Amino acid sequence: MKDFSNRYIFIFSVVMVVSVAILLSLTALLLQPRQEKNVETEKKMNILSSINITSTKVDAVALYDRYIRESFVINTGGQRIQGVDAFSVSLRAEHKKPLEQQSLPVFTAVMDNGDTQHIYPLEGKGLWWPIWGYVALRPDMSTIAGATFDHKGETPGLGAEINTTPFESQFLDKSLYEDGRFVSVAVVKGGAEKSDRHEVDGISGGTITSKGLEAMLREGLVKYEKYFDDNRR
Repeated sequence: MKDFSNRYIFIFSVVMVVSVAILLSLTALLLQPRQEKNVETEKKMNILSSINITSTKVDAVALYDRYIRESFVINTGGQRIQGVDAFSVSLRAEHKKPLEQQSLPVFTAVMDNGDTQHIYPLEGKGLWWPIWGYVALRPDMSTIAGATFDHKGETPGLGAEINTTPFESQFLDKSLYEDGRFVSVAVVKGGAEKSDRHEVDGISGGTITSKGLEAMLREGLVKYEKYFDDNRR
């Protein structure tokens, strides 16, 4: 009788474990479309933020369709790659490929005043986890019209400050070129000269994150240099 009870308990336990596993799998499967939609919406919000358009989860899709008029993918030679969706490109996956095989997304926005801005996604490494962002350039393919950055897990009050307005707003009107030479934008510890078009202030106490962001800008945007040269106005 005791053996029968133990066997019954064992079978019941196995059935419960299997049932819970099935339930969790079904829940994850049902939630997946919503999660994917949330990721898509957040990405659209970030792209809009780089052109200084504030959006919410409610209006992000409509505003994205209003301002983003074109998206495409190029290679480091500045040539368009057909059959690749710019919105779906994973920069993390692209970074693992040889440079000449990487797909580089470009998003083109038309503002209310008719001005065109070009948006470039970036991904790099912070102190603990990945950092990423979007930089919008004016038609001269040098002057920054806006920038937004974010992180997975930088230190609150330190490296996490990269996604605050005071830090991001410093990039407005900074220039990637000096005397026709690509120089990017330096994130300077101890304070940048406000008149210097190639420097912004670093984050106090967030040196590693600041330098990671500087490297992300330089290494990410230099890949577009041929495209900049061919399309600047």
